[in-house]
Amino acid sequence: MKTITSRDNAQYKDLKHLAGSSQARKKVGQTLLDGVHLCQAYLQLRGLPQQCVVSETALHNPEVGDIVGQLEARHGHVLALPDALYKAVSQVEHGVGVMFLIDTPERAAPAALSVSAVLLDNVQDPGNVGSILRSAAAAGITQVYCSAGTAFCWSPKVLRAAMGAHFVLEIFENVDLAPLVQGSPIATLATSGYATQRLYDVDLRQPVAWLFGHEGQGVADDLLSAARHQVVIPHLGQVESLNVAACAAVCFFEQVRQNQG
Repeated sequence: MKTITSRDNAQYKDLKHLAGSSQARKKVGQTLLDGVHLCQAYLQLRGLPQQCVVSETALHNPEVGDIVGQLEARHGHVLALPDALYKAVSQVEHGVGVMFLIDTPERAAPAALSVSAVLLDNVQDPGNVGSILRSAAAAGITQVYCSAGTAFCWSPKVLRAAMGAHFVLEIFENVDLAPLVQGSPIATLATSGYATQRLYDVDLRQPVAWLFGHEGQGVADDLLSAARHQVVIPHLGQVESLNVAACAAVCFFEQVRQNQG
């Protein structure tokens, strides 16, 4: 275990810059997982991080102590910081005091869809993106394709909302969705409040690609027209529409229901 006590330390400065800058995270291809649950999930599903960063107080926490012990047993890198320095890095208020520095995967998107997938067209809210990833993983979906306008999946807010779903998904970012939709050998379903076909009337017992759009504008017109199905979720009450993350969860688990039925 290495300890840093100075704010002027070059490694600490790099860590703080990475924590506060989305541009820096994208440039170096790294991000931070903040909190016990995300760190435990990464250890279980992906292995050793580049580095574990822990506050001095957190070293007395049994769960954090277990994580540090696992890392040291496997010769992982652990960096201890005084509480004040750690809080200046962490983006989580009242957090436990442990984070992982990890490399963000870089994947080239396949030329065609072959398994059930999620396509996110300009979904901008990190909380919505994270919730969709979490629901997709829970429903057994393994691939997610994000347009350039969609929130960066490896940002701290998306990571916290997804609760470890990243580590069981293949996530492709900055993808041109139009060729995927137009040439898809499997059915593509776009949600739209103006559609006439109900979600519950579509056969979902085979792989499908779910297409969800911007929180306010919905799926772009060119993608909407290229989708094989445009579907609506019927709802009661005086509300205009469902939140996109709620809509996605309903869609995914209707597919689960049909396949289990």
